[in-house]
Amino acid sequence: MDVQFLTLIAIGFVAQMVDGALGMAFGVIASSSLIATGVSPAIASAAIHAAEVVTTAISGVSHVWNKNVDWRLFFKVAIAGVCGGVFGAYVLTGIPETIIKPVVTVYLSAMSVLILARVAGWKLDQWRPPTPLVGAGGGFLDAIGGGGWGPLVVATLVAAGDNPRRTVGSANAAEFFVTLSVSAAFLTKLDFALYGQLVLGLIIGGALAAPLAGYLLRILSTPVTLTLVGIVLAGLSLVNLAGLFLQ
Repeated sequence: MDVQFLTLIAIGFVAQMVDGALGMAFGVIASSSLIATGVSPAIASAAIHAAEVVTTAISGVSHVWNKNVDWRLFFKVAIAGVCGGVFGAYVLTGIPETIIKPVVTVYLSAMSVLILARVAGWKLDQWRPPTPLVGAGGGFLDAIGGGGWGPLVVATLVAAGDNPRRTVGSANAAEFFVTLSVSAAFLTKLDFALYGQLVLGLIIGGALAAPLAGYLLRILSTPVTLTLVGIVLAGLSLVNLAGLFLQ
């Protein structure tokens, strides 16, 4: 295996470790890392969503089996998320990279701020956005950023007062359909050969990390995990921003 492929495996491993411990951020971390290595936003998002078809399927079945899914909430966020995700995929592949990359970089930076704000205790107690709007926004940003469904949908609904267990379970189950639809949209616009190796590397890394993520969750407190994720994302975002200014 060459260094580039080993790097892809490492990215998938780290992203899955964090996602398994936190319930979100696989796509955000993987997207930030891939863009920092020079991969275009469209290719990065396409590869991440193709890899997540496997991981979200397993996660969704697990949540259904453990009765963590609120089916009314599931259908609201799933249908809206699919629409927003497909639209985001076509927007991403139809706009020049010089325009979309700064937008994606700013979005990823905002995700790091959101996570760190959660650590500081920021809440949305006085604001209750419509659930379908949250789902559509999560799907759209997930497509154009390569990640963001969990941070946006789960964080927003839990902060607004929804039951954490039902919210996480429902959002994770819905994510499979969002990811599948986004991947299908990318296949109609991009050649899979362009990002097939990226997908394989992310899947291998994620599979290696999956058994260890549960242990990491057990030994790390939520504030510590959130802080680490926010710091990692902020650092990667700075790398991406520096790359934009140096072009």
